Amino acid sequence: MLFTLVIHAAPHSLLGSTAYNAYQFAQCLLQEGHRIHRLFFYGEGVHNLNAQAITPQGEFDLPAAWQALIEQYQLDSVVCIAAALRRGVLDDNEQKRHQTPQRALANNLLTGSELSGLGQLIDATAHSDRTITFA
Repeated sequence: MLFTLVIHAAPHSLLGSTAYNAYQFAQCLLQEGHRIHRLFFYGEGVHNLNAQAITPQGEFDLPAAWQALIEQYQLDSVVCIAAALRRGVLDDNEQKRHQTPQRALANNLLTGSELSGLGQLIDATAHSDRTITFA
């Protein structure tokens, strides 16, 4: 079966267990032989792919785990560009585009993911057997 997962929850919030549950669900799907068409990170969920987030020693590093899963299975990982920009998550293009003398912005989107719009979510939903949302 082909899935799209939409992740709304931040990795280190009161709803952080939701983001962790999404990660575990993705792992289980792949281990059981299912495929993931796309991971779509939206709203506070964009923080799951922030390379500058530091996880305290002894805690599970969910952003690093997402990145490893994305790389291991070569998953299509999309971060909503509008949600990302509002929360300071940028790729090289957006960092250069929004650079001003008052701002020292850095590319902090984990590798293996891309910024894009909601059209990618619509496309993923149309091409998947199931779309599961973790909010």
